[in-house]
Amino acid sequence: MCPHFSTGWGNDAMTSTIVFDPLLPWWLIALLALVTACGIALALVRGLSGWPLRALAGAVILAALTGPVYQQEDRKPLTDIVLLLEDESASQRLAERGETTASAAETLAARIEARDNTELRRITVPDGTDNAGTEAMTALSEALAEEPRGRIAGAILLSDGRIHDMDRAPDMPAPLHLLHTGRSDDWDRRLRIDNAPAFAILGEEVSMTLTITDEGAAPEGVRDVPLDISIDGDEPQRFNVPLGREIELPLSLPHGGRNVLQFTTPYVDGELTDRNNTALVQINGVRDRLSVLLVSGEPHAGGRTWRNLLKSDSSVDLVHFTILRPPEKQDGVPVRELSLIAFPTRELFLEKIDDFDLIIFDRYKRRGILPSIYLENVRNYVEKGGAVLIAAGPDFASADSLYRTPIEPIVPARPTARVIEERYRPKVSELGQRHPVTAGLEQEFDGEWGRWMRQIEVEQTAGDMVMTGKDDRPLLVLDRVGEGRIALLASDHAWLWNRGYEGGGPQLELLRRLAHWMMKEPELEEEALWAEATGQRMRIIRRSLSGDIGDVTITSPSGETFERSLEEVSPGRFETQFGGPEIGLYRLENGDQSAVIGLGPAAPVEFEQTIASAAPLAPMLEQSGGGALALEDGMPRIRDVRPGRPAAGRGWIGLTPRGAFETASVTQTALLPAWAVLLLISALVVGGWLREGRR
Repeated sequence: MCPHFSTGWGNDAMTSTIVFDPLLPWWLIALLALVTACGIALALVRGLSGWPLRALAGAVILAALTGPVYQQEDRKPLTDIVLLLEDESASQRLAERGETTASAAETLAARIEARDNTELRRITVPDGTDNAGTEAMTALSEALAEEPRGRIAGAILLSDGRIHDMDRAPDMPAPLHLLHTGRSDDWDRRLRIDNAPAFAILGEEVSMTLTITDEGAAPEGVRDVPLDISIDGDEPQRFNVPLGREIELPLSLPHGGRNVLQFTTPYVDGELTDRNNTALVQINGVRDRLSVLLVSGEPHAGGRTWRNLLKSDSSVDLVHFTILRPPEKQDGVPVRELSLIAFPTRELFLEKIDDFDLIIFDRYKRRGILPSIYLENVRNYVEKGGAVLIAAGPDFASADSLYRTPIEPIVPARPTARVIEERYRPKVSELGQRHPVTAGLEQEFDGEWGRWMRQIEVEQTAGDMVMTGKDDRPLLVLDRVGEGRIALLASDHAWLWNRGYEGGGPQLELLRRLAHWMMKEPELEEEALWAEATGQRMRIIRRSLSGDIGDVTITSPSGETFERSLEEVSPGRFETQFGGPEIGLYRLENGDQSAVIGLGPAAPVEFEQTIASAAPLAPMLEQSGGGALALEDGMPRIRDVRPGRPAAGRGWIGLTPRGAFETASVTQTALLPAWAVLLLISALVVGGWLREGRR
């Protein structure tokens, strides 16, 4: 293509250019040119006087084959586009960064819009969803996708430089500049928790790593800083820990279920924020193994069922104590010699009774094997927090009943001495529909429950009757005694369900729930309040045996309170939804129930690093030719720079004019019309022939 010239008027420009539209492929034209050159060379060797005219004719033919065209374009210049990104993420709301950003944006917008042939695109960069941080590169990529890259003259980012999506950085067609909002005297104290487990075994220590560091222009000479640790919102304990060093924290969880641990170092005047001075860690406490003592009386069909159910669970350590030979059998054998080896009754019921999580008496009656002092120790064990389950058989209604021992004050029902030997179908009582041990049992087992054949008649004296038997008599009664719990199952025919009699029933699920309730597992508490968090929202759940529970009070981390009414979604279960306005620890209260829950991440990514820095953007700034300047040094001047030249310096940033245009119309005129080419070639060929002929 030849050089072109243009003439313009107004905002439009007329550009003229000579272009080529060859009639044959270029390689074939080049071959013809070689053949022509050989022919002329041959004419020279032979001394033909007409070779100049022949050479001109060949040149005209080759020129005609290249198809030269005179092209005129009517072009309309397009404006350059400048992208201005304003970071409005959480870290930009620290100190005076928000006001600095807003003021700088207005000043830059005015200067850019005052430039000739320039358009401005203002883009807001909000907080990323799901704790994603500042997604400035995502916003920049989306803006570039909406504009012609050939018109982009530059991009300016107003931010603290803490960008969290650099993996999405686009290929910039023009300089990118960072005008950061930080100040040289900014400093911040940060608390960080590492290696926090999602769950921990009760009674065993868990270890976490805690580090408190000062960043930026922090005060010098500080060695130790205070650290407050609280569990479930209780009164915190204060410790002094070294600054800038990793500290191993051994902790033991106080209870099963969710434990909310809060670590805080107090705010110090002058630091940027206290949002990263606190870390929330939520750990679920689980039991390693369940230690169970099973005391069986007279052998019966259900004894093996109890043993098999407990032994099938790998998390259960079972000690089984069975009286196989009653002492009333007069054969002269001392009671202490009724077993092949001496059973450690003293060790079990006096010395190590507190090591058991659950004691089960299965059809046990007084036979002189366990002295009254041992059973009195069982009562004390329950009152101090232990759990006892009595599976009653006909022995419970006899004169040798376990009820007529020192444990009588803690048993929730009194036997009437009557044993009902009739078929009946166990069912959940009205109260049991609301109790977590039996609520929904009918839905757990699809089909009608099988019948039992025997029930011990008892009169309820305490606790909650959650299942009934024949003529709605108490079948399963639960009660709290002191700090412990006791359950009475007034039948020894639960094994029929396990054998599938008449279709069976939910024996395994019932016993699992019963054991977990007695172990004080939070999810089976009949009076409980807790919440489940999803992002910044929580689902508040209240379980109660009462039908009237009132509103729940929610206290935010900043102390603001909210009231929410609870709706009963199933018998004994009430729920409501709440969206937390801020990240942190929320307190819930309803009557005598309270709970805590942490909303949001343990350490929001926006506050992990709060000191302004251009380091994350450095590779991209270098690649695009842009620079990083601090707004505290004043607003930079804006210059035009050529592509490929440095576009930033002390006190100034550069934009690259693109000179983009839109072609309105194109007119093409052939330089060598066919008739003129034919006439000229003919004249040259004939002239060469005549010259040679005259010679």
